[in-house]
Amino acid sequence: MFTKRFLRVGWKIALVLLIALAIVYRLYFAPVPVDSYAVKIGPIVTEAMGTGTLEARVSATISPKISGRIAQIFVDQGDKVVKGQKLLTLDDEDLRQQVEMAKAELSVAHANVEVAVSQIKSAQATGKEAKTSFDRQSKLVSSGAVSVDAFEKAQQQLEVAQAGLSQAQSAKIEAEKLVAKDEASLRFAEAQLAYTVINAPFDGLIVKRSRDPGDIIVPGGMVLDMISLDELWVSAWVDETMLDKLKVGQISKIVFRSDPKTELPGKVARISPQVDTETREVLVDVTVDRLPQSWAVGQRAEVYIETDRKENVMVIPQRVIVWRQEKPGVFVIDNGRTRWQKIDLGLQGKDKAEAAKGLQPGQIVLIPGSSLPRDGRAVKVITK
Repeated sequence: MFTKRFLRVGWKIALVLLIALAIVYRLYFAPVPVDSYAVKIGPIVTEAMGTGTLEARVSATISPKISGRIAQIFVDQGDKVVKGQKLLTLDDEDLRQQVEMAKAELSVAHANVEVAVSQIKSAQATGKEAKTSFDRQSKLVSSGAVSVDAFEKAQQQLEVAQAGLSQAQSAKIEAEKLVAKDEASLRFAEAQLAYTVINAPFDGLIVKRSRDPGDIIVPGGMVLDMISLDELWVSAWVDETMLDKLKVGQISKIVFRSDPKTELPGKVARISPQVDTETREVLVDVTVDRLPQSWAVGQRAEVYIETDRKENVMVIPQRVIVWRQEKPGVFVIDNGRTRWQKIDLGLQGKDKAEAAKGLQPGQIVLIPGSSLPRDGRAVKVITK
C-alpha cells in the first residue's frame, strides 16, 4: 500500500520535473527563431529632411485699382486661365458718362483753338495792311506830302494791329493749354473706365474666389487668388545643422502626406540666407518635377534632399543597428549563438547605413525585435 502511494507520488514529481525542465530548456536553451539580414553591396544616400507646404513660385491677388460694384465674374476657383483672359468687370455706367463728358469738353477746347487761329490770321492781315500804310506814310512825311497827323495815325494803327496779333496768339496758347488739359482728363477717364475690366496677368490657375457679383469692392480687396503652374515647389524648413551640406540643384524626393507611399522627384531651387531665430531652421524651396494626381496649394509634405552618395559599399538597414554605450553594433551569429559586434558607420540615410568596418559582404546580422534573444543564446535564423 505504501509502495503504490510512493510510486504515484514519485511519478507526479518526475512529471513535474520533466515539464519544468522542458520549460527551462525552451526559455533558455532551445534555439530561438529570429529574423536576419544578409549584408549587401550597394549604394547609400544621405539626406536632409524637411517639412513644408506646396506653394507656387508666382502668385497674384486679383483686385481692382478703383472702387466699384462687381458686375460680373467669369471664373471660379479651380479654373485654368490664360494671360489676358477677362476675369471680372465692374459697373462702368458712371465712368462711361465721364468719358463722354471729357470728349465733349475736348471738342470745345479744339474749337476754341480753331477760333484763335482764325483770329491770328485776321490780326496778321490787319497788321500787314497797317504796316504797308505806315511804310508809305513814312516816305511821304519827310517830303511834306502828308501831314504829321496822318503819319502818327498810321503809326497808331500799326501798333493796334500788332497788339491785336499778340492778343490773338496768347489766346491760341491758352486754348492749346485747355486742349492739353482736356486730353489729360479724357485719358484719365478712359483709364478709369479700362480699370473696370480686370484680365489675367499670366497663365495660371484660380485657387480662391472670395467675392460675388453685386459686392462693393475697394482697391486692394481680394476678389480672386491665382497662381502660375510653371513652377511649383515645397517650401520646407530644414534644421540649420544641415546648412553647410545644402546646395542649389541637389536631387530631392518629395512625399505628400496625402500619399505617403509615393516618392516624387524634385530639385533644390533656392536656399534662404536667413535662419529662423526661434526654430533654428532654414527655408529651402524644392521644385516638384511631377505633381500627384490630386494636390492643393498649401498641403503638407516632407522633402528628402540628397546631400551625399556612395556606390558599391556595404549596406545594412538602420533597424539592425543596436547602440551600446553610444557605440553602434549589430547582433551576429557565432557558432549558432548570438553575439553583439561593434561596427563603424559611414554614410547614414533615412532607412539604410554604410557599414564601414566590422562586417563582411553576405554576413548574416539579426534584426532586433521582440524575439531577439540575449547574448550567447542559441538561435534559428530566418533570412530576409
